[in-house]
Amino acid sequence: MKIDFVSDVSCPWCAIGLKALETALERVGDAVQVRFHLQPFELNPQMPPGGQDITEHLTQKYGSTPAQAEAARENIRQRGEAVGFQFRMDKRSRIYNTFDAHRLLHWAQEQGQQVALKHALFEAYFGRGENPGDRQVLLNAAGQAGLDVQLAAEVIDSGRYAEEVREREQFYQSHGIHAVPAVIINDRHLIQGGQPVEVFEQALRQLADAV
Repeated sequence: MKIDFVSDVSCPWCAIGLKALETALERVGDAVQVRFHLQPFELNPQMPPGGQDITEHLTQKYGSTPAQAEAARENIRQRGEAVGFQFRMDKRSRIYNTFDAHRLLHWAQEQGQQVALKHALFEAYFGRGENPGDRQVLLNAAGQAGLDVQLAAEVIDSGRYAEEVREREQFYQSHGIHAVPAVIINDRHLIQGGQPVEVFEQALRQLADAV
């Protein structure tokens, strides 16, 4: 079974969805053999390097009031807690550009450490409020994921994989993916959003039985 998990590093529902999907895969166990790929999506591709205040950003992008934004953050915190992911809302105050993070994730897939790096980046941003576009934050995450930090620095500094990341982003957008997370199974079955574990588990079992 091929699973493409289309997501962004700065998307809280992507952190929730990834944890829920991983838990579902653990529950399904040997019933499915999975080829798992993380695919890039930028929620804010035009975001400048310094980022933007998160409340200001949500107001401009979605028309959310500060009270609505706070209620949404509490909902996210509770959903994260339910799947074992701790959001430190007091630490995260800005939205950042994530393009370099996606370049590094593309390289990490070649090294077999893509999911580990994704978790490290989620923890850096949602757990400590760090900038996932910052070079040192990326290098720290690479080291945490077991990657060669010197090679990671070469990837970041060289601009490698920029074309590949943009090609993947354009591919999914051209196929109707405009919100994340988007879980695509065997190139044809779409599960949208940070769904509960049970939703992913049921879908995996049904598709496995249909083979």
